[in-house]
Amino acid sequence: MVVLLFRLLILIAVIFLIYTAYKYWTSPRRKLDIATTNKVFYFHDDIQNTKHNFLVTYKGHVFEGEKYLGTTEKAFEVVNINVSAKNPNTIRGLEREDMYFLEKEILIRYPHAEIEWKYPLNRLLIQNVVDERKDPPF
Repeated sequence: MVVLLFRLLILIAVIFLIYTAYKYWTSPRRKLDIATTNKVFYFHDDIQNTKHNFLVTYKGHVFEGEKYLGTTEKAFEVVNINVSAKNPNTIRGLEREDMYFLEKEILIRYPHAEIEWKYPLNRLLIQNVVDERKDPPF
């Protein structure tokens, strides 16, 4: 009887370990961390839940987008998104074209949204546009 009970406990432990390994392997947070270390694009979002923010990694930088629900002509949609850097100290080397790429990818998922970049990302857009106006090409 004790041997049978011990075998049942071992079987339960093995099933639990397999379940834990599966949950770890399919974890979106693990995929986001891998994409960050490999410096590739990854978009983690729950489109059905507008209360959860989305996370984007691109070129090793992690960005967080806050979604705000509003009305369009036909339905309630996400109409405003505030994007900020998760760690603003590490965004060195980010170019304006990279931000345009991120904006395009966000608009693919939320076509009715207006995207606002938070500090210091908004300074890159404003500063480069102003600098180009001061020095016209000859």
